Amino acid sequence: MKHPVLIPTLLMSAIFTTAAFAPDQTPASRNIAQASVQQSAVVEGADNFYKSDKVTMQKVTFKNQYNMKVAGNLFIPKTLNQNAKNPAIIVGHPMGAVKEQSANLYAQKLAEQGFVTLSLDLSFWGESEGQPRNVVSPDIYADDFSAAVDFLSTQSFVDRERIGVLGICGSGSFAISAAKIDPRLKAIATVSMYDMGAANRNGLRHSTTLEQRKKVIAEAAEQRYAEFTGGETKYTSGTVHELNENSTAIEREFYDFYRTPRGEYTPKGSSPKLTTHPTLTSNVKFMNFYPFNDIETISPRPMLFITGADAHSREFSEDAYKRAAEPKELHIVPNAGHVDLYDRVNLIPWDKLQSFFNQHLSR
Repeated sequence: MKHPVLIPTLLMSAIFTTAAFAPDQTPASRNIAQASVQQSAVVEGADNFYKSDKVTMQKVTFKNQYNMKVAGNLFIPKTLNQNAKNPAIIVGHPMGAVKEQSANLYAQKLAEQGFVTLSLDLSFWGESEGQPRNVVSPDIYADDFSAAVDFLSTQSFVDRERIGVLGICGSGSFAISAAKIDPRLKAIATVSMYDMGAANRNGLRHSTTLEQRKKVIAEAAEQRYAEFTGGETKYTSGTVHELNENSTAIEREFYDFYRTPRGEYTPKGSSPKLTTHPTLTSNVKFMNFYPFNDIETISPRPMLFITGADAHSREFSEDAYKRAAEPKELHIVPNAGHVDLYDRVNLIPWDKLQSFFNQHLSR
């Protein structure tokens, strides 16, 4: 029987890593699995699992161009005139997460403002198709957003000329990648964006050396031999399962969301031991991912970049803003970190998002 193995990488040590262990093989791993969801301190305003009484939710599926089924939640305001053509917004979840983590919250809050919204699971994650699970494929991720446009355009109550997109964390870079070649995305917003290409190539604040990068690439290449011949699948990066005195501030930040009741969610068929962790052999595909190249070609469609003043990921929103052409806006949220903008409804700038989409998805 093949067992998944989690391994750390030097490359991602500046972002978020995990201790090495082989699930189901040792008593220690069983303890980790049992303790994977710890009680967190109360975080003011955190409301990841918000349920609105002002919208209806319908589970939907649609095919991308790779003939893979993409799963989503379609949110419709109860007051919506379904005999009219209405604006719609696609919402993408953080990298390694699923739509139940942050994306549903944003989708519901925006639907309360009168938009039709669609949160989706990226391929290989959550309820969407794709094997092996947890695979990294930036091109397919980007196509999932275009497939969401395909789907929304077939809904009688959606105006196909007024569809926007909101990408959270890694989905910010995937949404930009999609928008560069899909002009049907009329307004593009990101929150706590990660450039998943730069983060993997360079680490945060360019802390990863070329030698470290090449070591990770070599490890992934070697692992392909092992898995091709029936060896166990290895997973990497993602969120740690335990904290100790050596845990970094960033590890603690992600842990408090993904490993506590604040935001922990394990999709059906998965395991808490594998959530957030991409496969090692596929994660190196991010090395070839350059979402901000040619970002200026999105103009004259508007772009909004939202980041926390204290976010460790702030550099990516600032870089994208610098490269993008007008119209563009960089909105910095005071006293907010990266994960704060996943679910802290008291910090998320709802008025800014509402005004941006109202302005740019109006008739």
